[in-house]
Order: sequence, then C-alpha cells, then structure tokens
Amino acid sequence: MHEYTIEPWDHLVDSATSEADLEQYVPPELEKLAYEVISNYDMTVSEMTLITSKPDKGGAIWKIETNHGPRSIKVLHRQPTRSLFSIGAQAYVVQQGARVASLIPTKENHLYVQAGGKLWIVTDWVTPLEQLMKIDLEGASALCYGLGEFHRHTKGYIPPAGSKKSSRLYRWNQYYEKMIQKIGWFRDIAHAYPETVASPHLLSVVDKFEQQAFEMYEKFKQSAYRKMIAKGEAHWGLAHQDYGWSNGQQGPGGIWVIDLDGVSYDLPIRDLRKIITSTMDDMGTWDLEWIRGVIDAYHQANPIDQETFELLWIDMAFPNEFYKHVKEVVFEPVTFMNTELDAILDRITLTESNKWEVLSELAKDKEKYPPGDYTEEEVIYDVTPSAVVLGNTELLVKNNNEFKTSDTSKAQQNVPSTFEEPKESKSKESEVKKSLQERESLRSRIQRRRTEPSLKSKSSSNKDLLVDLDLLLKSILEDDLPKLLKKMNEEKPSKALKNTERPSSSKLVKIQKSNAEFESIVAKVQRKKLEYEQKTKEKK
Repeated sequence: MHEYTIEPWDHLVDSATSEADLEQYVPPELEKLAYEVISNYDMTVSEMTLITSKPDKGGAIWKIETNHGPRSIKVLHRQPTRSLFSIGAQAYVVQQGARVASLIPTKENHLYVQAGGKLWIVTDWVTPLEQLMKIDLEGASALCYGLGEFHRHTKGYIPPAGSKKSSRLYRWNQYYEKMIQKIGWFRDIAHAYPETVASPHLLSVVDKFEQQAFEMYEKFKQSAYRKMIAKGEAHWGLAHQDYGWSNGQQGPGGIWVIDLDGVSYDLPIRDLRKIITSTMDDMGTWDLEWIRGVIDAYHQANPIDQETFELLWIDMAFPNEFYKHVKEVVFEPVTFMNTELDAILDRITLTESNKWEVLSELAKDKEKYPPGDYTEEEVIYDVTPSAVVLGNTELLVKNNNEFKTSDTSKAQQNVPSTFEEPKESKSKESEVKKSLQERESLRSRIQRRRTEPSLKSKSSSNKDLLVDLDLLLKSILEDDLPKLLKKMNEEKPSKALKNTERPSSSKLVKIQKSNAEFESIVAKVQRKKLEYEQKTKEKK
C-alpha cells in the first residue's frame, strides 16, 4: 500500500463549504486507500458510495456493491489499539447471537486491515433497516428491548491481546464531580458577563440545578455502586455509549445495533438513562408512562435488580440535560449567552416543571425488581485468544470462553474506597476535594457580596471580584486550556489535494479558529479582570 497517513480534514472549510457538505467528502488519497484495502478481500466491487465521514477525526464509511451482495467498508478514526478493542467486541457479540453486522474476514482470515495508520473493517450491509419513532411508546419499547439484548450479549467480553481497554465502569463519580464543578463555572461566567442577554436568566436557575447535583451525588455515594462495580468489567459487559434512534434500527428479526466504535466497559444502564433523559428533553415534558414502558421493555431483555434500578433513578435525577446544553458557555460565553442560551434555558425550565413529580412516582417501582446479590463468588470469563499478527497489532479471531471462579474478597481489593479505577492514583481524590472546596469558597464569596453589599466599600467589592475572576481563570487554565492546547498540537495540516475541486488546505483558517477558541476561554476573562483593575485606578 502507498504511504499515506490518515489525518482529519475538517480544516478544508471556507465560506462556501458547510459542515454537512464536508461530511459527504473524503480526500482522494483516502478513497484510493480504500480500494487498496478492498484488494485484501475475496470480493469484486462494482460500486462504492460514501455514506458519511468524520472530517474532524479522520473516519469514513462507504456502502459497496460486491459479487457477494451489499457490504460496507469502514475506516475507524480512533487509534489502532483502541479500535482493536471495538473490533474484538463486535466479533464477540456476533458469536453470542447479537444482531450486529458480521465482520468479513480477509483472504488471510484476518478481521481487519491496517492502512494509513488506522484499522479498516468490512461488514455485511444489513437490509432493510428502519428508524423507529421515539415519541411512540411501542417504537421506544422495541428500541430499549433491543438495547437490553445487546447488553446481555456483551457480558463476558475479554478484549484481544494488544488492544487498549476502554472502561468507564469505575468513573461515575468523576462524571458527577465534573458536572458539579462546571455548573459552578456557569455561575461565575454569568457574573463575569452581566451585560449579556442570558446572564440574569442563568443566575436565576443555576443555584437550583447545582443543589440538585449536590443532593443526587450524596444519594449516589450511599448507593450500591461500589458493590456493583466490584463484580468486575466482564460481569457487566459493554455499554454502547452512543445508542439511540440511528444506532439502533428495526431490521430482520428485531433491533440491529450499529456503530460499535465507542463501546466501553460500563454499567450498561447508562445507555438507557441517556435515551430516557434526552427523549424527555425532546418531548418537552417528563412522561411517566413512557419511562415505565421503556424500562420494563429493557428489563424483559436484560433483567435488572433493585440496586440497578436505584442507580438508574439517581442518574436520571441529575441535571444531565441542563449540563449538556449549557456547558458550551465555557467556550464562547458572550456569543452563546447573547444568542442561544436564553431560549435553551426557557425550554429546559419548562421540561423540568414536572420532572420531580414523575421521579417521585417512579421511585415506587423499585420494589417491582428483585434484590441483587453482590456477596457470592464472582464469575470471571477467561478467554485465551487465537491471535494473528498484522503489522504491529494483534486481533482475536476466535473466542473460546472458559469459566473460573474467584472469591469476592479479591474483587473487592481491586475497588478503591473513592470509586476510582484501580490503576489510577488516589491523589485524584484530594484534587477533586480541593477543586470542590474552591468552588464552594467562590460561591460563598459571590453570595455574600450579593446579600451584604452595604458592608463593603466599592474598592473592596472590586477587589473581591478580581479574586473571583482570578479563581475562575485558574480553573479554566487547569482544566480546559490543557485540553485545547493538546488538540491544537495534535492537529497537523493534511497533504495538498490533487485532482479535486474541493477547497485546498488553509492552515491560516485553522489557526484563526484555534485563536478564537483560545480567546474565548482565557483572554475574555482576563480582559474583564483588566477592565475592573482600570476602573479601580480611575476611581482612586
């Protein structure tokens, strides 16, 4: 194969090219490489149609017409070792009977090809497939029954040698702590930009959502989560992480699950929670009958116990949709608060009006489910893969499941008291506590200044606000800025395009975009600080 390294091509944007247009385009070098990959398979391709691409990540999928019928060829955008985890999962669940497209082996009986620094797979093209109606309870129940089937078939998965394991099983607390911290940031940003349209609106609701997050986090810490994750990753299996109305479709025999690129070890009901809360957000109200229907459908396919139901309830009770829709304020505060945020907050507030009434009634359903047993010996699935070597990676071609038992005490030793993944440093706990303490300290200062303005002089008030802005800037520098700089460093200009009418690479456009993000995250807050300093000097 010719030397071509697959890289993102989303920098190929100008005023005449929309994001949607870019998703229907791949560089000609990538298409040429796809044909070279096809040559590794025992098939003749008569037609190849691009279905969609991920220009910001370097992935794409085509439908191909072959002498064996329709198939798909896909370049996985993640690092090869991470993609290997997903490929192994896809091969495993097909063996277990899941409705997932089968991987087509190469002429050498490999389940993938490595080319351009990425892994490629060819699968059957399942037809016909039909998206279900999310508002319709019958369609939603079918979708969630299919999700339960998929989760049941993932239990016992052991990734192939050489792959990079993906696991979120031990990280639920980190997600919640991050949510609490960022909601505090929302308040700080609203105070920093009081002249924006949505600033008063955001300040009027943020306390309520922050309090919800704190209360639910306390409930989470009292839940059976630690006992549940002690069962281990193979016991729980995989969550899809992006399951929904496009990645779960009605097909031959039931629901077919599509796009397993992002599967990860997790408590699988996180997938179910995302479907429920996002659909309630779309519907504009919380529907008790709808929620009960989809949970019951899921339970029929993959039975849940009381502890799992309680954790699902807690996860639903967190202000997930508020957090998801408002977190963009961190990156473009002025533009976002002046254009979109006000309407978003109106919709979220309306949707949430009956949320707690529904959740209170739903909590009574806990008794419908049997108690779980997390005291018996854990069953561990031990797989000895029959692997083949292709390039520098290995792939599990055949799974031979053998079972062995281990006592629960060993499993418990692997679960730290802070809920963290076993291999991670316990220093993370102190960092989180410190961050939350700073968050609470800043919250208290702002609240004190709002409720006791007469006790402070103007100069003192300005001084306090400068301290608050310093803390906000410090938080941004420690969290978001390193991620942005890493992203900027990883972005490299693609090779020049040839024989195409698509726009050429424009490094300047990309630099301008990165500079704009940098400005929104740091410089705008810094500028506010300087403005207050200047005003203070003038008054003196």
